[in-house]
Amino acid sequence: MVQVAVAQFAPGVNKDENLATIRKLAGEAAGRGADVVVFPEFAMFTASKLDERFVDSAEPLDGPFVKGLADLAGRHGVHVVAGMNERLDEPNRISNTLLAIGPDGDVVAEYRKMHLYDAFGYKESDLVQPGDIGDPETFTVDGVTFGLQTCYDVRFPEVTRRIVDAGADVLLLPADWVPGPLKEDHWRTLVRARAIENTIYVAAAGQCAPTGAGNSMIVDPMGVVTAGLGDGTGIAVAEVSPERVAAVRRINPALDLRRFTVTQAPA
Repeated sequence: MVQVAVAQFAPGVNKDENLATIRKLAGEAAGRGADVVVFPEFAMFTASKLDERFVDSAEPLDGPFVKGLADLAGRHGVHVVAGMNERLDEPNRISNTLLAIGPDGDVVAEYRKMHLYDAFGYKESDLVQPGDIGDPETFTVDGVTFGLQTCYDVRFPEVTRRIVDAGADVLLLPADWVPGPLKEDHWRTLVRARAIENTIYVAAAGQCAPTGAGNSMIVDPMGVVTAGLGDGTGIAVAEVSPERVAAVRRINPALDLRRFTVTQAPA
């Protein structure tokens, strides 16, 4: 079994302060036995509006933010997953990137957000380059396999299904879920639906107020919320195990019974 923590906070425009909060929450999670700690989307830097500040503050994968994550992963002996605005060669564009970093400081998986948030009055694609569609990257901790995706991707079940087909037992889902009418209900429904339909765990770590809707949670393969948070800063920890996944799939062999596969949509 593996202990997974979702860490919820509201990142701001000061990257040093954000990293300090990440260090504090990672320490708390490790103290509670966590092996994997998941932080929100754009944990490195978040402004009140998606504008040029995200581009100006962007860093490469060998920048100080990633080095800071690697240091704390090594210090606490945990895997750390967090979102950042990654610098690109293309001017005025960034990648909305997730990194998973192991206790040895190495990046063990990367994910770049595929479905950009061009909805509910937002236009993420103005500044963000969508991730390429390739084989999903996973990493394994003590026999449990983890996959990655980001926020708005949860509205597209094909993304999660491809990650499950790549062998994931647990989906790690950092987010900055923007509050709004019925949005919190959408979040809770979609996170549980991805767990239920794929018979996997989902560990969803969101930003909290004022930037995000909070409600971070860990959901088991039957859709049961085993740990969760409200709208404030904090961590929630729960156990995940491949035995639980296997047991649920014996009861509900939905993946074996399906009659359709996922294919890439035409460009």
